[in-house]
Amino acid sequence: MNNSAGNCYEDFQVGMVIRHQIGRTISTTDNTWFTLLTNNTNPIHFDHNYAAQTEFGKPLVNSTLTLAILVGLSVSDISQNAVNLGWQEITMPSPVFEGDTLYAQTEVLSTRESKSRSNMGIVEIKTVGFKQDGTVVMKFKRTILVYKSGHVPEKPIPVVKE
Repeated sequence: MNNSAGNCYEDFQVGMVIRHQIGRTISTTDNTWFTLLTNNTNPIHFDHNYAAQTEFGKPLVNSTLTLAILVGLSVSDISQNAVNLGWQEITMPSPVFEGDTLYAQTEVLSTRESKSRSNMGIVEIKTVGFKQDGTVVMKFKRTILVYKSGHVPEKPIPVVKE
C-alpha cells in the first residue's frame, strides 16, 4: 500500500479494515456555514436558542456535513484514485454536536473487475464514523470505481520558475 499516492484496485482485499489516521473537530462556524451554504433552513443547526428548546439542548451538526467529513477522512486511503458510483444505507445512530471530533474506519466488503473499463475495478466498502469517545455516529456503504496500478492519471506538479 502506498498511502501517499492513494491505493489502487489491487490494494483492496475483502475483509481488510482501514483505520483512517486523522480526525476532524467540527466547530460552530463549520456547522453554520455548511448549513447556510446548502440552504438547509432547519434552525436546529444554526439557532442556539431554538436548539436549546429541543431534546438535544444544543445545535446538531448538519448530517450531510458529517457525511462529507467522514468521506473526506477516508480519501487518502480509499478513494484518492477512484470515483464514487453510489452510496447506500446511510444511518445515524447517535447525534453529532459542535465541538465533537470525528474519526472513521472502513471495511472492504467486495471487489470485482469492471466490465466496461478494463483499467479499473469496483470496490464496495462500509465506513463507520465515530466521535472522540468511540460512539458511532454514522454508518454507510459506498461503491467506488478504482483505477488499477499503472492506470492512475498523472498528477503533474508545476515547475517553480524563479
